[in-house]
Amino acid sequence: MTIRAVVTGVGHYLPERIVPNSEFEAGIDTSDEWIRSRSGIERRHFAAEGQATSDLATRAAEAALAQAGLAADDIDAIVLATSTADFTFPSAATMVQARLGMTRGFAYDVQAVCAGFVFALANANALIISGQARRVLVIGAETFSRLMDWTDRSTCVLFGDGAGALVLEGQEGTGEVTDRGILATDLHSDGRHRDILHVDGGVSTGRTGHLRMQGKEVFRHAVEKLTETAHAALAKLGLSGADVDWIVPHQANIRIIEGTAKRMQVPMSRVVVTVQDHGNTSAASIPLALSVGVARGQIKRGDLLVTEAIGGGLAWGSVVLRW
Repeated sequence: MTIRAVVTGVGHYLPERIVPNSEFEAGIDTSDEWIRSRSGIERRHFAAEGQATSDLATRAAEAALAQAGLAADDIDAIVLATSTADFTFPSAATMVQARLGMTRGFAYDVQAVCAGFVFALANANALIISGQARRVLVIGAETFSRLMDWTDRSTCVLFGDGAGALVLEGQEGTGEVTDRGILATDLHSDGRHRDILHVDGGVSTGRTGHLRMQGKEVFRHAVEKLTETAHAALAKLGLSGADVDWIVPHQANIRIIEGTAKRMQVPMSRVVVTVQDHGNTSAASIPLALSVGVARGQIKRGDLLVTEAIGGGLAWGSVVLRW
């Protein structure tokens, strides 16, 4: 018997405040055309004052639970991917656990920056197939607007806030690639490249700090590594890009998305794209895109999906799943 971690519900939440590209024009040397042409981003959402990452995560979790027809105490574990937790500790996941009214099981955070949700999915999959949990709530949530240097036009226009979540449930499968659920994972990191994408603050500095990025270097690594990890995960199943119904990538930059799809020989008509509306929401971007893709009617039961992401660390990876 093969146990698969199957998606039974998905949901997302975006803060009410929508920030169009034009809003940046008064404060920095940029324009709507400049931002769109370099990133594909048209607008993003920013959390309200006093609205924390755990608040966004809770709303997305509630939506996913509702779609799955489950209550909080039906869940055995919460795995929350974030780089912008409310506090150094406790984890944002335990705060979500309390707000949902979940009185059993366990909850913890995963920190792999923009690759966080892929790492969280792999973690949740391992919990389920090892028998440690039957149902796991997997969340990606960020308030990256609080890490921005508002004088740096190369970074501050790229990021937004939001959250997405899904429910994974252990179900019996045949062991074949036709099974629903997570079929393969592929994870990597390389700490030698820390300086090209990092935040210059933290506990050791006594300040939150700001996001710093070497854009050209990040782009070079992103297209190469995202293509490699997606191919590696598919190869474990004897599959290729031709077998994929949808790529659901980390929504960082339309050029990276297009470059990766081209190398995978998958047309953009089979790529779920939300970067224009959300910007880069780091660990929240893949679950946001999954939820929006389902709501649009793009992603349907039985579709084969590849999700892939790269973030600071560098950390990168991919997951192949059948919806």
